[in-house]
Amino acid sequence: MGTRVQGLMGGGGAGEIRRGETMMQKWRTLIPLVAALAAATLAALTGIASAQENPFMPKMSLQGEQKKQLTPEEQERQKQLDEAYKAATNKIPNQTTNDPWASVRSTPAAPAPKKKPQ
Repeated sequence: MGTRVQGLMGGGGAGEIRRGETMMQKWRTLIPLVAALAAATLAALTGIASAQENPFMPKMSLQGEQKKQLTPEEQERQKQLDEAYKAATNKIPNQTTNDPWASVRSTPAAPAPKKKPQ
């Protein structure tokens, strides 16, 4: 039943060192634990970074999409689609605004006449 000296961790339990055990011996046991914790943290962060290069995710770019050169057949098809779209939009009559409150609102007041500078 030896006398115990309070170690680095304070309190009792694993933080206590026995008489004869030097501080250097205590640090020799803590350094591998700290190194293992640092290695585990680094491994976790590496896993997060590698998730950005997932081959199953679609590729995205902040520069926008690159437009590919169209073949003459594709250009002709695109031209036909554009003409059909313009023809279809020209068939639509001009829309008037629908204001259900028009009869309730008063007419806007005429602006005050501007004063001439003297």
